[in-house]
Amino acid sequence: MICAQTRFPGVSVSQVARRYDVNANQVFNWLKDPQFAASPKVDDVARFLPVEVVEPVQPPPSSGAACREMLIELVSGHRLTISGSYDPTALAALIRKLSA
Repeated sequence: MICAQTRFPGVSVSQVARRYDVNANQVFNWLKDPQFAASPKVDDVARFLPVEVVEPVQPPPSSGAACREMLIELVSGHRLTISGSYDPTALAALIRKLSA
């Protein structure tokens, strides 16, 4: 029971040891002992994380230049023609996939 209480987030071994009037070093020794290892049921407990829902951020208006659509043309598997604006990361991923 003492070892199980040390596994809760935000709880220190020292706090639990003081609560039961046990030396913290002894609790650390118990935690190393496989006999007191956490059971799989305890480790598989669902955990919830805080989520904040915010309004989507709108991109700033372009500086007057018209944004063209991207056009990718693949000719005979060896030549790639790109026109318009493009995302370099997405393009690199596409080239990696095509060359694999």
